[in-house]
Amino acid sequence: MRNDYQVRLNQMMKRLEEAEYILVGGGAGLSAAAGLDYTGERFTNNFSSFIDKYGFTDLYSSSFYPFETQEERWAYWAKHISVNLYEIDATKLYEDLYQLVKDKKYFVITTNVESQFTKAGIPSDKVFEIQGNYGYLQCERGCHQKLYYNELVIKEMLEKTKDCRIPSSLVPKCPKCNGEMDVNLRHNEFFVQDDKWNQSDELYREFLQEAVDKKIVYLELGVGFNTPGIIRYPFEKLTYHNKKATLIRFNKNDHQGFQENKKKTITFTEDIQDTIMAIGKY
Repeated sequence: MRNDYQVRLNQMMKRLEEAEYILVGGGAGLSAAAGLDYTGERFTNNFSSFIDKYGFTDLYSSSFYPFETQEERWAYWAKHISVNLYEIDATKLYEDLYQLVKDKKYFVITTNVESQFTKAGIPSDKVFEIQGNYGYLQCERGCHQKLYYNELVIKEMLEKTKDCRIPSSLVPKCPKCNGEMDVNLRHNEFFVQDDKWNQSDELYREFLQEAVDKKIVYLELGVGFNTPGIIRYPFEKLTYHNKKATLIRFNKNDHQGFQENKKKTITFTEDIQDTIMAIGKY
């Protein structure tokens, strides 16, 4: 098994070295590998009061909890956003990924929402956060296509949270319709796509067009089947239609791909961090 791993590692390094373009696709498994787990001690240490009060078992399912009041809802989300965005710097894995691609023509599309790619040094015009970003609020009903940076209000909510509630005066209201606000995450039809989102979408499409029939590596990292139509299936389709393409997939559980791309795919079930570090040593 170790010899097989070394063979795949060598193949990956060769494809990356030869590539004219690299398209990075980052999913939830990438951030988990970087240490941003939604379970375990990181969850229990930061959310003990919410676990005691609501019986939460992990950060993913707790995001869908039907809080009875906005005061409770925002006390939770202030903590969730702070822990996953404002209290953490760039992780080593994301920094190592940047070093891996920075000298190539590259672009990043990600369903992750905690800004780790840009924190690691990747310019924002090379990152498409297609599912939103923890750092912004929007009108809950999407009455207008504008986002509001939330760092100051999130910190104030945290400071004034008592018994898993924030003061009513801190519950955010839409400046246009005076309705409730929401975190800018794609979970319903009201997701706001502002000018920056649309610009990122255009830049992504331009990158894809520029790379047509070029020697390209599709580097898929921790992408499962929660939203496969965003990264996983498009990467398979792009690989299939480009005879010069290579798909490199990191996935511990959902590593099987399209049979038609089997000879053009290099698959790793090993730890992403360990493998990226191994490449960096050469």
